[in-house]
Amino acid sequence: MRTLAITENITVDGSIEMLTDWFDPQAQADMADVLEESHRQDENADALLVGRRTFEDFRGYWPEQTDDPTGITAYLNQVRKYVVSTTLTDPMWDNSTILSGDPVEEVRALKAQEGGKDIVLTGSIRLAHTLIAAGLVDEYRLFVYPVVQGGGRRLFPDGFEIPRLTLAEAKPFRGGIVLTRYVPA
Repeated sequence: MRTLAITENITVDGSIEMLTDWFDPQAQADMADVLEESHRQDENADALLVGRRTFEDFRGYWPEQTDDPTGITAYLNQVRKYVVSTTLTDPMWDNSTILSGDPVEEVRALKAQEGGKDIVLTGSIRLAHTLIAAGLVDEYRLFVYPVVQGGGRRLFPDGFEIPRLTLAEAKPFRGGIVLTRYVPA
């Protein structure tokens, strides 16, 4: 069975929603160690799972980057992208598949595919909440930024049943960002 990993950029106070400019993917070119870790994770993944809004944000930005020294554009253009949406009919981005059925069942089927690498979900807060509640997440990869935002949607909002987690890794980077990896206990 394939691993489903949620990878999020998150503030110290737990927000994954960007209300300010605390995360700039192009600035990662200046953070070679964080970018190196991201590429290491990308090598172990062959599927990107996103909701419609995140997909449309990505599709509207990344394919247009012609001089991207980070390599993010190249990765996103080649990786198999799965978009959970009941309204999108044409993804208009190579290697993209629309999953229009029940998200839990669609992801369960993706995880059951033989021979694949990791499936990575990023952004897509509502989809993340759905898959966490269904018990489908195998790993949480949180890039914690040294920022307090004071608001914004969270990976684990108030009243949400938080799964028991075990720390698998904590890795600091030069710019103050820390990768914390958790697996269900």
